[in-house]
Amino acid sequence: MKTFTYQIFATVAETASFKKTADQLNITPSAVSHAIASLEKELSLPLLVRNRSEMALSQAGADILPMVERLLNEDRKIHDRAANLAGLATGKLRIGAISSVCIAWLPTIIQRFKKAYPNVSITVFQGSFKEIEEGVALGRIDIGFSALPANEQLDTTFLLDDEIKCITQADFKPINGKTVTQEDLEQQHFILQKADYDSDTKAALDELQVKPQAINYSIDDQSILAMVEAGLGWGILPDLALTRLSGEVKAFPFETHYFRHLGLVTNPSAAEDPLVQAMKQVILADIKG
Repeated sequence: MKTFTYQIFATVAETASFKKTADQLNITPSAVSHAIASLEKELSLPLLVRNRSEMALSQAGADILPMVERLLNEDRKIHDRAANLAGLATGKLRIGAISSVCIAWLPTIIQRFKKAYPNVSITVFQGSFKEIEEGVALGRIDIGFSALPANEQLDTTFLLDDEIKCITQADFKPINGKTVTQEDLEQQHFILQKADYDSDTKAALDELQVKPQAINYSIDDQSILAMVEAGLGWGILPDLALTRLSGEVKAFPFETHYFRHLGLVTNPSAAEDPLVQAMKQVILADIKG
């Protein structure tokens, strides 16, 4: 089918390799090469730029890829909808989430969903809020967790306000005994994820007059706690990120309370997708009760 040719092209775009694409789709590398060549001939466009060391999308290929991904997404929805109407309740569901959601929420949510839909295959894509919104907009992700407000072209559902806390060594005590003030922050260095600085915590850091040169970056939330525990600096993390993390540290609210507003994002085209709606109901029931 033509859609399989499009799937080959989209997979090559993702893997940048005929061999990896062949392995992933259970076909031969020659079949991948033939499919790409046939598609390029049909469209009269070079879709890939090849040399000895690498393979990349041409400008034409990059322009066409989002349309191909949307087509594949709609094709998948047709089959999922048909399966649901037939009472099979099978299909695939792709969830996009940041690391703290993956740790704190998704294990329970997926467990409950699988009890109701045991034959549904679930894939979790972990990334930044920006990556999740882009994935939902392009149809690569069916339902995602993001910060609100989100892309106005997406459907959004508010979940909760997640307070941002200051993470300190265990022996630290705020001057006022309860909250971290501007005075407490003098001469302090911070350790956080790059994605956090670009989104949730930037407003807080700017208002608290923390200069960029006083910020170092880490890989993940648990690494931040380990570095704070070792006395290498302070961290800034939302409550949700602290749910299942551990370390000899303390978390204090700031004198001015800061929050990130978490919500669900879906593509408007998924409004009638039964699996997306079923997952949304499970998420809302689990988080909001």
